[in-house]
Amino acid sequence: MIKCLAIDDEPLALALLQDNIGKIPFLHLVASCSNAFDAIEVLQNEKIDLLFIDIQMPGLTGLQLISSLHNRPLVIFVTAYQQYAVESYDLDIVDYLVKPVALDRFIRACHRAQELIQLKKVQENAPLTTKDHFFVQADYSQVKIKFSDIIWMKGYGDYIKFHLKNAEHPLVVRTSFKELEFELPPHLFLRIHKSYIVAIDEITAIRKNSVFLGDRELAIGETFREKVEKLFNS
Repeated sequence: MIKCLAIDDEPLALALLQDNIGKIPFLHLVASCSNAFDAIEVLQNEKIDLLFIDIQMPGLTGLQLISSLHNRPLVIFVTAYQQYAVESYDLDIVDYLVKPVALDRFIRACHRAQELIQLKKVQENAPLTTKDHFFVQADYSQVKIKFSDIIWMKGYGDYIKFHLKNAEHPLVVRTSFKELEFELPPHLFLRIHKSYIVAIDEITAIRKNSVFLGDRELAIGETFREKVEKLFNS
């Protein structure tokens, strides 16, 4: 079962969200909250796999809450506001649902979260592999990328730019960091920002707020700072 938390400051919207969650057999609603501060308390005391959360809430918005979490669960935004879609995808969310949400659309979002969680479990339980590459869909072809050829990656919206050794231009692929991270060996790559994943072997220097790949300087996101410091302090 996928343990869920529902957050919405509108009572009717929260009740509808609870009802929809109850219709999905693989979801278990752990708690419902009417504000982000109560949600933080739940997250501190419960293991939550998936958040369903509104954006516009008093005190602390959904975007601000998600940005503040270090070990964040998967996230599905459920909101009446379309204008935050691009900003929300920078947070690497599962889906963005605009109210009123049709049940079939809600179900598709839940299945996508389920697939990501299952992939993560497979990855965690899989033995260490000697695989040195993976394939991506680009330019109507399956393109092979060797891990050793990757310098760094930049995500924007539904696309990722792969900066590769001996490549004149980045390779642009339609995918998300959430999906890509299941392909990348964690001992070879490090996410340092909501928009950047870098090859650890390509890092030449680290400062308080930046990682250097030769002459290129990339910012360390506040959410990822602790992970970067932990890796290199060890």
